[in-house]
Amino acid sequence: MFVSGNIRKSTMHNHPFVSEAHEGKPWFEWIVLGIVVVIAVVAAFGYTMAATVLLSVTAITTGLIRLIMREKSPWKVRSVAFDSFIGIALGIGLLITYFSFFGLFSSAFLR
Repeated sequence: MFVSGNIRKSTMHNHPFVSEAHEGKPWFEWIVLGIVVVIAVVAAFGYTMAATVLLSVTAITTGLIRLIMREKSPWKVRSVAFDSFIGIALGIGLLITYFSFFGLFSSAFLR
């Protein structure tokens, strides 16, 4: 419904906010970006295991920060549950996937 040319806002806020006013802190996001750039450089030099572990630790850390600090967290994308699950699951899943190749192809890696 339109009121004076503006869209009337709903009084229900049962959904997570998706606006810059409610997102994470830019300083923390820049730190994460810096870590990702370091990870990309490490991977470019051929240290894929180190890059994978760093990326996993970064994802798990951001997930734990969101889980522990909840609404005061500097890392916000959606809801606490979503952000925590995605960060922690990405980190653990990436490690499991990367290191499973060593089990599957161990004879090729040991040569």
